[in-house]
Amino acid sequence: MSGKTVIVVDVQSGFVNGYTRHVVPVVERIQSSYDRIYATRFVNPPASPWRRFMDWRRFAEGSADAELAFRPAAHAMIVVKHVYSCVNEALLHDLRDRETAEVFLCGIDTDACLLISAVDFFQNGIRPVILAEACASHAGPEYHEAGLGLLERLVGTDQIIR
Repeated sequence: MSGKTVIVVDVQSGFVNGYTRHVVPVVERIQSSYDRIYATRFVNPPASPWRRFMDWRRFAEGSADAELAFRPAAHAMIVVKHVYSCVNEALLHDLRDRETAEVFLCGIDTDACLLISAVDFFQNGIRPVILAEACASHAGPEYHEAGLGLLERLVGTDQIIR
């Protein structure tokens, strides 16, 4: 059986504001409690649905928005993603090779990337455990709470640590 795994979702400069700033020191501190750390970084490519359908152009590769806003541990693995979810075949393969049965999730945004990633882990048979105090939404606390409510409904209340 593998050691504990944490996935730090999209703690990036462009998502850090007054609603999310508290997450940065929390994720830096909790890394020492985990054997494996994955840090995701959202990049908005030129032909993305965000650009095409919403005219949202932030988080281009190389932009300040897309940079991580925390200091990942030396052994952290960085996962670059172009969609809401961090769950992809390569990550699933790595987790299964290590016999990972559960992952702890924290980061930004509870109501978007973290929510969708948790549901994807759940649907792939890996228990997602959400560290609610280490999560936030850059749209505000009502979105964070809405995300937690949806997570309770979609993956179960036992998967939320408040």
